[in-house]
Amino acid sequence: MNSPNTSRSDQDRPVNPRIVLATLWTTLLMLYLYADVLSLYVPGHLNEMIDGYMGPIVASQTSLMLAAVLMTLPSLMIVLSLVLSYTANRRSQIGLGALYTLVNVGNVIGEDWLYYLFFGAVEVVLTVSIVVYAVRWRVGKH
Repeated sequence: MNSPNTSRSDQDRPVNPRIVLATLWTTLLMLYLYADVLSLYVPGHLNEMIDGYMGPIVASQTSLMLAAVLMTLPSLMIVLSLVLSYTANRRSQIGLGALYTLVNVGNVIGEDWLYYLFFGAVEVVLTVSIVVYAVRWRVGKH
C-alpha cells in the first residue's frame, strides 16, 4: 500500500550502487562480529584466548596488528563506498571483495563447527556479491 507521500515509482527506483555496496560491507562486518561472539561459547575457546592463541595463531604484536588491519579495511569500505570516485570505488570493491572472499574461504578450512561454516558461507556470498555488483556497475547506471 502506498503512503500519501510515496508514489509507486518511488518504490520501484533502483538503489544507488554506492549504498548497496556500503550495505554489503556493513552486513559482512556484522556477520564477522556475530561469528566471533558465538565463538566465545565454543568449549575451550576462552582458555585458548587466555593462553594467547587466536585459533592456531599465537597472539603477538604482529598477529594482532594484522588482525586489526584485516578488520579495518572492510570497516573503511563502508564509508569509502560512499565517497570514492567511481573508478577508485569500483577497483577497490573488486580488489578487496576478491581478497576477502579468499580470507573467508581460508577461515573455514578445517572448521567443523556448523555455525562457523554457515557464517563463512554467507560471508563468501556477500564478498562475491560485492565483486559481481562492482563489475556490473557502470557510470550513471543504478
